[in-house]
Amino acid sequence: MSHPTIKQLKCLMALDAYQHFGQAAIACHISQSAFSLAIKELENKLHVQLVDRTNKQIIFTDIGMDIVSQARLCLSDLDTLISLAMNTQQPLTGKLTLGVIPSIAPFLLPQFIQDVSQSYPKLKLYLREDKTHIIHEQLLSGKLDLILMALPFDMKGVEQIHLFDDSFIFAYHQHSRWFQPSQQSFDINALPEESLLLLDDGHCLRDHALTACKLHHTEKINQFSATSLETLLQMVACDLGVTFIPYMAKASLQAKNLHISLLDLPQNMNRSIGLAWRKGSAREKEFRLLGDILKSIAT
Repeated sequence: MSHPTIKQLKCLMALDAYQHFGQAAIACHISQSAFSLAIKELENKLHVQLVDRTNKQIIFTDIGMDIVSQARLCLSDLDTLISLAMNTQQPLTGKLTLGVIPSIAPFLLPQFIQDVSQSYPKLKLYLREDKTHIIHEQLLSGKLDLILMALPFDMKGVEQIHLFDDSFIFAYHQHSRWFQPSQQSFDINALPEESLLLLDDGHCLRDHALTACKLHHTEKINQFSATSLETLLQMVACDLGVTFIPYMAKASLQAKNLHISLLDLPQNMNRSIGLAWRKGSAREKEFRLLGDILKSIAT
């Protein structure tokens, strides 16, 4: 069996991305007939049907989906091969895809991108923001090279490093009906019922906050939740409840003047920020260099 060509694999990736022969052909800068021929030749080489073309729809077969996933990893490995050759002259050049969770991205990425651009101008850094389980899946499938996230999180097939700890801060309206500050130590379990506002299920910030702050009574949690940290803070600004925010968001919140008061919590109430990449990646040294930049921003 002859090997598929890089062109054929790239066409397959485009078809998976666009789910349309015409649009995928345009993305690959070839005619639709040449694109269709490339997919057909790939099927002939592999002796399998990759897509079902009936009813003018593109539906990948089961084996087609498996091959798409493996093809993506093959192309990612080719990118790594090229990067290895380039890195003999200078580290962190070429393309790198980074996944970041929403509770980190707006607070670290602006300074991070600026520092990376100055130190490594030949690096083409592509960013994707999503929930932890999604960027983990994209890392394993080859869509991402590296992910920046909060730990702990149960992950398979990855290497990870701890960068720094990010403390939680208690946030409440300046004239809150839910919480009045006192000289006594903070006790989350003394809050009124349904006073605690959190992010939706699936956001690791929710789980990490509950674990770090040792909430024992779930009736304290409000039935309404937010899809983003920004929405969560707007709810607190309307005195709909109280919440926890990561320390890295403190400066951004204070600049918005939302009439929200902040209370520092004990240092052991925190989350761990780290990087993760696929096991055995040849770019580990580069990833650690990026980790050093992130640590310098946070300290």
